Amino acid sequence: MIRTNKLFKVYQTEEVETTALNEVDIEIKEGEFVSIMGPSGCGKSTLLNILGLIDNPNGGEYFFLDEEVSKYTERQRSKLRKNNIGFIFQSFNLIDELTVFENVELPLIYTKVGSKDRKARVEEVLEKMNMMHRRNHFPQQLSGGQQQRVAVARAIINNPKLILADEPTGNLDSANGSDVMKTLVHLNNEGATIIMVTHSQYCAEFGTRIIRMLDGQVVTENMLSKPML
Repeated sequence: MIRTNKLFKVYQTEEVETTALNEVDIEIKEGEFVSIMGPSGCGKSTLLNILGLIDNPNGGEYFFLDEEVSKYTERQRSKLRKNNIGFIFQSFNLIDELTVFENVELPLIYTKVGSKDRKARVEEVLEKMNMMHRRNHFPQQLSGGQQQRVAVARAIINNPKLILADEPTGNLDSANGSDVMKTLVHLNNEGATIIMVTHSQYCAEFGTRIIRMLDGQVVTENMLSKPML
């Protein structure tokens, strides 16, 4: 599903040049659940942004679904992204002015799904995430765990081939964090490919493989015998 070849990313200001990714080679097969770990500033979020077609590298190649996409325009990236990738963020990134139902519905509006089909699909995924009883609530009326379940529902509403999670439990207590991780394992078991950035060894071990980064490079990769439950 994903392959990078000598992926390179540098950020420049007038005073300093920072190498965020330094010739990163990774391969992720369909159906994997890969955890990416490393200290702050090691390049893991930059890598996730490039894999999620939010940003382009400065050099190297990125193959996604057999397409070389490293030099795609924003319009090309957006088209490929909205039809294939779901995002889960540490800060939930819900829209405060929209209800739970409307937040989850939003990606379907962007992909021009009809209103009747939208309603059915949103209700189905809210039932799956045990959030139907909160469908008319606004994000600020929910607990952190509930907000993250809504964010997961929004991420999977278009049945994406790939789910990218950036510290999905970072703002949650341990109980809600465990619930989110079990949900990700369930989605992976249903066929979704998942790439998760995390500082937590506990969360990383829910995956099937751990990639560790340091100073913009991959330093180790370890297979896990089976995900934690």
